[in-house]
Amino acid sequence: MGEQGFAAQERTAVLERMGREHFDILIIGGGITGAGIALDAADRGLKTALVEMQDFAAGTSSRSTKLVHGGLRYLKQFEVKMVAEVGKERAIVFENGPHVTIPERMLLPFHQGGTFNAFTTSIGLLVYDFLAGVKRSERRCMLDIQTTLEREPLLKREGLRGSGSYVEYRTDDARLTIEVMKEAVTRGALAVNYAKADKLLYDSGRISGASVTDRVTGKPYEIRASLVINAAGPWVDTLREMDRSKEGKVLRLTKGIHLVFDAGRFPLQQAVYFDTPDGRMVFAIPRDGKTYAGTTDTVYEGDTAHPRMTAEDRAYVLQAINGMFPDVKLTVTDVESSWAGVRPLIYEDGKSPSEISRKDEIWESRSGLITIAGGKLTGYRKMSELVVDRAVRELGRLHGQSFRACRTRHIPISGGSVGGSAGWDAFVSKQAIAGAALGLPPETARAWAVRYGSNVERLFAIATQSMKNATETEAALPVELRVPLLYAMEQEMTVTPSDFFIRRTGALFFQIDEVKRWKQAVVTLMSEHAGWSAEQERQYKTELDTYLYEAVTPVEIEAEPGATKVI
Repeated sequence: MGEQGFAAQERTAVLERMGREHFDILIIGGGITGAGIALDAADRGLKTALVEMQDFAAGTSSRSTKLVHGGLRYLKQFEVKMVAEVGKERAIVFENGPHVTIPERMLLPFHQGGTFNAFTTSIGLLVYDFLAGVKRSERRCMLDIQTTLEREPLLKREGLRGSGSYVEYRTDDARLTIEVMKEAVTRGALAVNYAKADKLLYDSGRISGASVTDRVTGKPYEIRASLVINAAGPWVDTLREMDRSKEGKVLRLTKGIHLVFDAGRFPLQQAVYFDTPDGRMVFAIPRDGKTYAGTTDTVYEGDTAHPRMTAEDRAYVLQAINGMFPDVKLTVTDVESSWAGVRPLIYEDGKSPSEISRKDEIWESRSGLITIAGGKLTGYRKMSELVVDRAVRELGRLHGQSFRACRTRHIPISGGSVGGSAGWDAFVSKQAIAGAALGLPPETARAWAVRYGSNVERLFAIATQSMKNATETEAALPVELRVPLLYAMEQEMTVTPSDFFIRRTGALFFQIDEVKRWKQAVVTLMSEHAGWSAEQERQYKTELDTYLYEAVTPVEIEAEPGATKVI
């Protein structure tokens, strides 16, 4: 894959090529939507370029509840079509990338006086199973009080009437995005992070590309394309303003936060989806020796690139947890880490805030700028298909070009060539044995297979080389960390330590002590490989220290206007 230009050190070469060539489409935005469009377009034969002003997935696509879920909550709003579509897409996402998506039983308890009862839960889950096309082994079952408490002893017993059990799919949202992007690059797309579209370019009033600045070197590039796709997530209206086409429907951002606890303090046995006294729904999910819970839903008008939890956000989630799991008695000192993300929802002038839409929509401006806004992580593939269908029609009209139909329903993403979900367990077992034969601890080999899927063979190759010829700087890191870092720089365009610890591994959320322990060794190794100046090294280290601080420290409420208003 290195020859395709997805190593950190190849960014400049990729940008120079983008500046020289003409593309069928230029995608602005490197979240899950942009990545999905790039994969679909490249596979159909469109000459595709993508730029992202931060790191890939740095916006909403690394800050979600980390579920590829079927949209059960939309049944409450009678969004039947959305539940049907999203539920079916969920199965496709799983089959194409079993290494980044894990089916997990979710408990939906109901209590006296709560939002749900046995009848509404049973009917709701039954309708959900039907609409979402849920396979037999994953269909809902209703549990009595005793069985519910056996599944999750921490649940509030007072007023408990039972529960429904159904399957959700846990994911690593950032890694899902990265794997989709890598597959797009393998199929011919050019993609680069830290490249900001500063200005849109026009020929005779029609959009024809963008002027882009490399935020690492400061160098500008002009990238020309027949079509420009605005997939900038929370920033789509910023681009529409540049295009002078922001009118009618606009984005409203809401913020959600999640808190992370050690499983020793919050020993949840299984994932739980529960209602709060104010009628909202909260997830609590065990993951890798930790338990995380969220989310809030507050109107957000702060820095789009830098949402943070407030003390009020934190108190809300802690209160919700302690209300449903009264024996855990969690306090602010138990919060190990957190993350905050914004949801770009669609609002139409003249509508009330309660009518803000979570659906995805596609708009085309007078200049030809195609914008995709809203939508869900789970529905990214279908959204991408609709956008590329539209792009193909437009390219046919403009230039008489023709392209094949969408095939992404059956394309494994990078790392996903493991024989589908049916072959997954056997694949992981085989790779654990293969890694152990190379001298790796079997649990390390297994963990790599689970995280990287069929790409694990490249990590084994790096490990073999590194165990023989490690530099002194490399040897300062344990092999469990060193090899994923070398792989991330070589194969996943990892530019900064924050990219690695937040979006390539999730360690800043789920292993924050390990990040603190190894951060300097990681900075030193990355600096040696990338040839950073002393100033760059200082800058990237400060950035990581800032993220570590913000993961446990709430922002002052005054710094975040509008954050207290719950919708």
